[in-house]
Amino acid sequence: MNDINFDNKRIKKEIDKFQKTGNIQKAIEACKGALSKDENNAELHVKLGDLYMEWHLDIHQIKQYADEAITEYQRALESCVNSAEIYYKIAMAFYYKRELDKSVNYFKLALEHNPKMSNAHYMIAEIFMRKGDFIEAVEAAERAILIAPFSSSRANFLIYCIQSLSNKTKWYKKFSKLILSILTLPFDKYAIKEVIKRLSYFQFLPVLIKTSILIFMHGFNQQLLDLYRETIEKAPGFAELYINLGRIYYELKRYEDAICEYKMAIWLDSLNIRAYYYLCCLYEEIRDFENAIDICRKMIELQPHSAEIHCRLAQYLYLCGDIDEAIEHYQTAVTLNPNPKWTSIVAQTLGFIFQENTKDLDAAISSYQNAYNLNSTDIDIYLNLGNVFFEKGSYDNALIVYQKALETSPHNARLHCNLGYLYWGKGNTDEAIKEYEKAIKYDNTYDIAYNNLGVIYLDDLGKVQKAIELFEEARKYNPNYALAYYNLARSIAITGDKVEAAKLYQIALDINKYTMELDPNDIEEKIQDLFT
Repeated sequence: MNDINFDNKRIKKEIDKFQKTGNIQKAIEACKGALSKDENNAELHVKLGDLYMEWHLDIHQIKQYADEAITEYQRALESCVNSAEIYYKIAMAFYYKRELDKSVNYFKLALEHNPKMSNAHYMIAEIFMRKGDFIEAVEAAERAILIAPFSSSRANFLIYCIQSLSNKTKWYKKFSKLILSILTLPFDKYAIKEVIKRLSYFQFLPVLIKTSILIFMHGFNQQLLDLYRETIEKAPGFAELYINLGRIYYELKRYEDAICEYKMAIWLDSLNIRAYYYLCCLYEEIRDFENAIDICRKMIELQPHSAEIHCRLAQYLYLCGDIDEAIEHYQTAVTLNPNPKWTSIVAQTLGFIFQENTKDLDAAISSYQNAYNLNSTDIDIYLNLGNVFFEKGSYDNALIVYQKALETSPHNARLHCNLGYLYWGKGNTDEAIKEYEKAIKYDNTYDIAYNNLGVIYLDDLGKVQKAIELFEEARKYNPNYALAYYNLARSIAITGDKVEAAKLYQIALDINKYTMELDPNDIEEKIQDLFT
């Protein structure tokens, strides 16, 4: 700092010596000793804050010191209220604490006292990018470049990364930002520090290579655990090591240990989206959806524009019975639309929820139509849309949808089966039979087609023996098909074999406990009627 000077050069020299030799603890003790004699020395407070931050960022220690750094900076600020640099340092400490909103506020205070502080503009851009506000991020980065065009490597690279996420930006604009980030790198000391920091991670490359070999040769085992534990003892502040250790525990099905390691990684680096993601997947694996929801919410704070995270959160909310909020997040995922085919599947899921859970058939139709617009080649969309039209009673629309689908997939057994059900519902028995027979032709194991065709022969045509043959086929291809046993029992009862019919009804009743296809009271009444 230019406006504050050490009164004692000897103390400064001693502190700098400890710092340069890597003995941060001794440097801190020396700084504290000096402050005990001169507690209002702002520069000493700033120096102590810097030492705490250096210790905080050292991956070879685990304790965190951002709070101590903030306290020292704030003490310095008491006598230097107009120091943009101190505001900047406090903002950086909050940034490393992952308290991003507070960090932005302090960066803005720094800019109030020095509007040309390009690093503050860049850091605001960095935070906006992490929060998914790409427009604000680019604007802040451009301001940083305008103030310091020759030392703007980080700002140019940030804009390049954001532009790479969009297909709308011309390739040459993206390329120019990448080139500028490379050309300005030698003049951007902060970018150089970041590169050096990343290069330092190569010290763990031998461990990663050895890990891959061990997994290939022996799978996940105790030797692998020991290797990572030894490495973590040397670098307890490196979050990525805990993530990898968590993965090893996960593969060994030691889920509680894996959870601890992922949480440790998040504690060290609360912006590490990989740690959140793996922890979320683990909670899903053990069906702890409440905790999975909490982790998803934290991920959305970091990446609010991630359609995948919104979709994942919606899935967990749905499984927990929170249908309304699940719908909100599915709709957000569809709006973000990272990929038409992927989004089409999400839109279908949304349609299913509207159809089955909220009974809002118009909303279901709208969602399925949206899915169709995104991917018109997916036969499931036609089936779902046709089904909801049928459920609504719009038989003509359902027929149009199914016939349109047949143009794309004329040999699709499910389509012919659905058409059979539609014609049957409209009272056109002849056409229904033709469609069910086509369904069986294209899939001779299609249990539903056999069963439905059997019901037509039994109830509409009175051909009991033919119906029995079809129900036998249905239960052959699906031994857990309660409805097929129920209908077969009805047919056998007509032939007069009450004992066999009762056995079949009982099988249907037993299976139905798990499949819930029928009202069990109906089956029990049928059994009673046989002998009354």
